[in-house]
Amino acid sequence: MKKNKTVLLLLALIITVMGVATACGNGSSQKKIAVGSKNFTESLLLGEMYALVLEDAGLKVDRKLNLGGTLIAHEALKKGDIDVYPEYTGTALLNILNEKPLTDPKQVFDLVSDFYKKQFNLTWLAPSQANNTQAIAISRAASEKYGITTLTDLQAKASEIDFAAVPEFEEREDGLLGMNRVYGEFKFKSLKLFDYGIKYRTVLNDEAQATIAFGTDGELLNPDLLVLQDDKHLWPPYNVAPVIRQETLDQNKEVEKLLDAVSAKLDDQTMQKLNAEVDINKKEYKDVAKQFLKENGLLK
Repeated sequence: MKKNKTVLLLLALIITVMGVATACGNGSSQKKIAVGSKNFTESLLLGEMYALVLEDAGLKVDRKLNLGGTLIAHEALKKGDIDVYPEYTGTALLNILNEKPLTDPKQVFDLVSDFYKKQFNLTWLAPSQANNTQAIAISRAASEKYGITTLTDLQAKASEIDFAAVPEFEEREDGLLGMNRVYGEFKFKSLKLFDYGIKYRTVLNDEAQATIAFGTDGELLNPDLLVLQDDKHLWPPYNVAPVIRQETLDQNKEVEKLLDAVSAKLDDQTMQKLNAEVDINKKEYKDVAKQFLKENGLLK
């Protein structure tokens, strides 16, 4: 009888030890949060910022940056291949909701936020003040030569202009499709596809005279470039915010506060400077992201 009690006590002890080991192992087996981004400088910077603040808080992160364009990143988020990535309210409005442009930032945010929650169970966290609006930039020399300062002017003189396009530009409602719809057909002298990283250099070298631009691009600090006025109001606001899977938020309650703190530090001027550090000063985006977070007290 005593021997049986001893065996039972040993079994209980083994079970207890195994339970403790399993509990201790839960931290090491914690599910990683997959952080994604699109394939341009600003998205890479923001994705790296998200990853760094999450890691700094003790969360495990799997970086899946530089995925590609909007639809690739969006599908990856829906499928669960990634858990969060930076997206733009105007991009969601036009390319995911297929809505007409709206000009009020809050109205746009509320509309896309409600749609994503109901349709995909995805959550938009707090938007930043950084508005990376779509635009068209032209060389100042071409602007002066052809008298082009607005998109209406550009449409009228399109046959004189070589245009440097980027991936998706011809197929997107906030790209050439929308421009043609609102302003009339743009019959450019030529339209060639270039990588995001060289499109401005192409214009500055006069290989093209105009290109698609984004409001927070660092290159727009260059006085030899001019952003054309969207005089018929084609483009909505493009405030950037983290979009995250709701189940990821449910499992990691602190994530929202961490990412909102990053967004609170961002505005147009800040993003222009950060983008310029990478695109003009040729620093690594990882180093620029880390330095920014340190300077703003977002890393311990």
